[in-house]
Amino acid sequence: MFEQLGLIGCGLMGGSFALALKRAGLVRRVVGYSKSPSTTERARQLGVIDVEAPSALLAVSGADLVMLAVPVAATESTLKAIRHLINPGMLIVDVGSTKRDVVDAARRALKQDMEMFVPCHPIAGREVSGVENADPRLYHDRQVIITPIERTAQAKVDQASQLWKALGSDVVIMSPQEHDAAFAAVSHLPHMLAFALMNSLASQPEGDKYLKLAGPGFRDFSRIAASDPKMWRDVLIANREELGVQMQHLQRALSALDKLIAEGRADELERLINRASHARANWRLRPGAPA
Repeated sequence: MFEQLGLIGCGLMGGSFALALKRAGLVRRVVGYSKSPSTTERARQLGVIDVEAPSALLAVSGADLVMLAVPVAATESTLKAIRHLINPGMLIVDVGSTKRDVVDAARRALKQDMEMFVPCHPIAGREVSGVENADPRLYHDRQVIITPIERTAQAKVDQASQLWKALGSDVVIMSPQEHDAAFAAVSHLPHMLAFALMNSLASQPEGDKYLKLAGPGFRDFSRIAASDPKMWRDVLIANREELGVQMQHLQRALSALDKLIAEGRADELERLINRASHARANWRLRPGAPA
């Protein structure tokens, strides 16, 4: 049981975390802050938070648990804003979709207080954003990746693991580098492809007509293109090095298909398609893994 959650960012991810803690009986009080006062007020009206804080610093005053549910690009400034009230009794976690940049930001901002920060990435979310869509079951049966570094206190890692497990999450621990490489491949690149596909259609004179003919396959493939633009802008830029590596792999795969199609080499084309089909058929979705 935590006495107080200091919630910085009262949108979908942060709001869902607060509601999940409340439903599980793991927190007595939630003090929340968002950059937009109207968001903080709405979070209180919906019962997501109990008290509105006028600043990030005051949101963590008296807290023994702090959640950063802010864009990854805002990690450093947020941690600097609350640093003066951080104490050894606190557990600080985040929900950022990239981890190396978050860890680097925490090193710069927290310095000797780095041991209290446990970087986390819940593999959960929706195409809709905002506190109105907060769901106490958002993290249930979902993976949460924890990426500690050498300066992260093991007791804090254990505490964070127990916390996420209490919310029904499946905890996986890996390094920030491993995390960013993996998610460039299975999450960040697919999002970029979905954005590119929709922009490609939107830029064509007949694009609207084509979209009216699209069926369930297109719907499923393009679903993630409706994701939060600001969040994904930050994610793609933050993980651009690993994303670049995955882009090279994709370009080689596309070029191979393009060459076989252009040359009419049906048997070889079928073999590549069969390889992809076999790989997809034998893949099994773990709880919370990116689809």
